[in-house]
Amino acid sequence: MARTIAEKERVAAEIAERLANQTGQPQWVDGEPLRRIADAFGCPVTAEAKLAEAVRAARADGYSWAAIAAMLGISKQTAQAHYGG
Repeated sequence: MARTIAEKERVAAEIAERLANQTGQPQWVDGEPLRRIADAFGCPVTAEAKLAEAVRAARADGYSWAAIAAMLGISKQTAQAHYGG
């Protein structure tokens, strides 16, 4: 079982590659969704930046800190302190 981030990335990339190269009747069209998971998992900085961008967009659309916090599974105060900048 993969334990480090590098091992998990390697395993995810291998699975995605196998799925992308399947012959016959593939269960999935391609392995792109798994590659995206591996990319996001391998780069928490990028994932955090995308999350911060999504929070800014939600605030710009008028969503409350309470609604955003509920989606994040954290308190309203924590959400505002972390993303309110």
